[in-house]
Amino acid sequence: MDVSNPLAVQVDSDCRDVLSNLRSSFKVVFPKLPLLLQVAASHTLGLSSTSSKWDLRIELVVKFIRSLTSSPKPTPIGKVQRMSTKDPGIKGPLWISKVTIPKPDEADVQSSLISAIGALSRDGENCTPAPIEPVEAEWTGSRAGVDSHRPRPDLSEKQHFDRLMSEVTSNVTVLYFHGGALYLMDPASHRPICSKLAKMTGGRCLSVRYRLAPKHAFPAAVLDALVAYLYLLSPPPNSYHEPVLAKHIVFAGDSAGGNLCMSLLQFILQLHRSSPEAAPTIRFHGHDVEVPLPAGLALNSAWLDLTRCMPSIYSNSHFDYLPAPSSAADLMKHFPKDDMWPTDPPRGDLYCDTSILCHPMVSPLAAQDWTGACPLWLVYGSECLTDEGKVVARRAAQQGVSVVWQEYEAMPHCFSMIFEHLQGSKKCFASWAQFMTDVVDGKTIESRGVYITAKTLKESPLDVAHLLDEIEDAEVERLMADARMKRETGEEGETKVLPRL
Repeated sequence: MDVSNPLAVQVDSDCRDVLSNLRSSFKVVFPKLPLLLQVAASHTLGLSSTSSKWDLRIELVVKFIRSLTSSPKPTPIGKVQRMSTKDPGIKGPLWISKVTIPKPDEADVQSSLISAIGALSRDGENCTPAPIEPVEAEWTGSRAGVDSHRPRPDLSEKQHFDRLMSEVTSNVTVLYFHGGALYLMDPASHRPICSKLAKMTGGRCLSVRYRLAPKHAFPAAVLDALVAYLYLLSPPPNSYHEPVLAKHIVFAGDSAGGNLCMSLLQFILQLHRSSPEAAPTIRFHGHDVEVPLPAGLALNSAWLDLTRCMPSIYSNSHFDYLPAPSSAADLMKHFPKDDMWPTDPPRGDLYCDTSILCHPMVSPLAAQDWTGACPLWLVYGSECLTDEGKVVARRAAQQGVSVVWQEYEAMPHCFSMIFEHLQGSKKCFASWAQFMTDVVDGKTIESRGVYITAKTLKESPLDVAHLLDEIEDAEVERLMADARMKRETGEEGETKVLPRL
């Protein structure tokens, strides 16, 4: 190979990456071939209970992931985390500009968060304040006119940002929080999603590398999310961007990222409750920064209940790849010890002390007050997490918040991000991006709900203010308290162990 030829070096690197990925994939897939052949035959013959709703690709992927979660030899948490955060490199039709948000000298950011957590806490809920640290993030945009193999240009990060901004055509700035059960993934894993949203909105995304559990427990991730929001509103010296108006910012995320969006929203609402006479401010890098609500929140399969107590956890399990709490608990009991788990001192949940599982900024399902919130857009499949989304959407709508609810029949968790070939996934992304555009443009958002059937995509209206009426708020509170108690007494273990959440 001619090492003086950059193209030759790139091709050689790509080839080695492909071979490495093929070897890794073979090791994982080969033992599952009998299962996959059985699944394919069952689907083709119409013997599968989901064959009338799913295509063969969905059937194979969902059953394959389920088989991985039931492995008798689970992988250590640290190893899984390192695998999920491995950077695949940057190439193709996207711009990435990496930034590090400096740690502010002031203690106001941390103290404001601690005060809000305390104000929303009940007796016996415990958490250790997290230190404030620099936060890494990636500006992400769409890069026109290049194929999926085009390497990233050899430019400075500032030059990458300038190139990105040269293709921005709208005011939309998406503050994005990736999924991953709060202990997996990072912005690198979600570059295709963020660049797609940037392209569809004509805007840009700031994708945040928040601190991951179990090493960094609650509220570290929420603190990082708050720092990122303040960074957009009031950039410190030498930042690439100019101050962004809150009315041009949309919080967005999938699964655990949706949790962080709603937790950050609960913090902002509490901040405003604590300062009813004047706009609340936080001291950040030498400035008193007002902290208004963003234009809206746009959430894909948001994980809003860390107790996982709602009925759909079990009733929708045949459409999902997420493990039921009982099977996940068994996995957690047998996870090999490593440098991350169990923690010292030990705790019953990867993300937080079990005593605080029902806190509104840990499990937003527990939040009783959404009054004054910005417009919300929530989409779910017929997945394990659907009920918790319904209750939050219902409460918010009843309290005067504009809520757009979309529910796709028979679809699993984060289906639109995994099965992009589906027409339903394309429809979902189009609605996701359109909501972002509409709220930034200041359009009036009316509460509305819709149920979308599999394959035909036929729409039926839903009354958002009456979603899941059969389970009243008092019953939700009881279910959450019971689930937390089981976790505290060791009857159930940690319950979310999949690498694509």
